[in-house]
Amino acid sequence: MLRYSADRRTLLYLLATAVLTGINWHLGRVEPVLYGLQLFMFFTAAVISHNHNHVAIWKSRLANLLTSYVISLFYGYPSVGWVPTHNQVHHKLNNKPGDSSRSPKIFQGNHILALLVYPAATGIAQTHDIREFLVSLWRRDRGAFWRALSEYGVFLSVMIALCVVDWRRALLFVVVPQQAALFAIQVVNYLQHVETDPYSEWNHSRNFVSPLLNAILFNNGYHTVHHLKPGVHWSQTRQLHARYMDRIDQSLLVPSLFSYIGYTYFVRPFKRTRVQVPLA
Repeated sequence: MLRYSADRRTLLYLLATAVLTGINWHLGRVEPVLYGLQLFMFFTAAVISHNHNHVAIWKSRLANLLTSYVISLFYGYPSVGWVPTHNQVHHKLNNKPGDSSRSPKIFQGNHILALLVYPAATGIAQTHDIREFLVSLWRRDRGAFWRALSEYGVFLSVMIALCVVDWRRALLFVVVPQQAALFAIQVVNYLQHVETDPYSEWNHSRNFVSPLLNAILFNNGYHTVHHLKPGVHWSQTRQLHARYMDRIDQSLLVPSLFSYIGYTYFVRPFKRTRVQVPLA
């Protein structure tokens, strides 16, 4: 029933996320290693949600919908929300004006404050896309509308149920990891497009090409070719990137995500030439 056998890893990640969440909930306290792993796995669920909405995991519509329910609980928002904000708007405009996920927001420059406010600002901007999408579904495809609405219904129902059972555990072991995942996935989008050329055929995205990073995160560092062919399954993007990497500006092929963050936001600001005021 899987479209691609590589998604066995996707299912394994989701299972591991559920198990970690259950263990931490049962313990009822923060164990640093286990909690850190859970935060990371919730972030991988955000990546999985992105992948699932480009190329569905299953051949069965019902199986895909049920999987979306599960992913949403880890990702922190109904998975269908990717369709209007990302699939339809971001991939069409690719960080040009009108893209609700365009980076940066509020600020003009690329600095740590611009990075930190971006996730919340983008989330607010994307509510318009989601609302218009749901209205459009109601008018043209009632079946799709009710499936989309069911994602919201299941998500909210489960979250309310968890809060009723134990609101403290729900907050600590579900809500906080969800918010961390939402924040992190928006930060990644920011980093992939800020200070690139949205009008260039090949230099509109920054690629994080670490083999380890891409092995862990479903090849999502290869962002240029993802925009080139968004319908290609994540398991095939590494080979696609290898085919086209020579056309991409070398400065946009970044070996390390963390080194890029460290240099861009904590070193580069202090290396700028400063105007010295002459002493009187």
